[in-house]
Amino acid sequence: MTRRTAIVTGAARGIGLATTRLLLGQGWRVAMIDIDAPELEAAAASLEGVLAIPGDVSQEGQVAAMIARAADWAGRIDGLVNNAGVADFRPLQETDFATWRRIMATNLDGVFLCAQAVTPHLAQTRGAIVNIASISGLRASTLRVAYGTSKAAVIHLTRQQAVELGEHGIRVNCVAPGPVNTKLALAVHSPAIRAAYHDAIPLNRYGTEAEIGEAIAFLLGERASFITGQVLAADGGFDAAGVGLPALRIS
Repeated sequence: MTRRTAIVTGAARGIGLATTRLLLGQGWRVAMIDIDAPELEAAAASLEGVLAIPGDVSQEGQVAAMIARAADWAGRIDGLVNNAGVADFRPLQETDFATWRRIMATNLDGVFLCAQAVTPHLAQTRGAIVNIASISGLRASTLRVAYGTSKAAVIHLTRQQAVELGEHGIRVNCVAPGPVNTKLALAVHSPAIRAAYHDAIPLNRYGTEAEIGEAIAFLLGERASFITGQVLAADGGFDAAGVGLPALRIS
């Protein structure tokens, strides 16, 4: 009952799973939430100190049940990582409304619903929330009208939550990852796309899932006790580079 407990959504793979492993290594227990039940069970099977809870973060009733189950299991909730998200990359004119709503439902509604449901528990422990946005929420790009807009909304929602929940001792921050070496990125980014990203990123490489997890774990933990309402771009300097042409940075 005294061991810190975090809820991580989208925990079956990628950044969510990497974050789960990091938190476990730091002594946390983790309630792992994901809509993909088989993948979630497989990921949780080799881990100790976790509870696998399949469910859809865009559904209000399911969210309430999942948070209640995690609280019953752990006896306390100290942190929430709103990582669950879906992506869709297509031009504006080819983005139908059903696609728009699907992206918003998971990427934005899920963040709202999970934070709202967990707030009474976090108020008791003076815990923290880390929302996962994207560099696409800070920098506009082609083919990301729904995805980028949803992540920009997550960034502002983070600030709203931080301002309102601060009086309860709850900190709320946001991590905006840049290009990361996930299975999805490896599958959909052609060599030309990867080379272009490398040229545009000052550190000249993609990040790793574990590196993003480290940023999340820091903001969730006690070392960030006076940090709230902030957006940390874990992006190798991509956002800082702005519109500067890579060719101009070659020395």
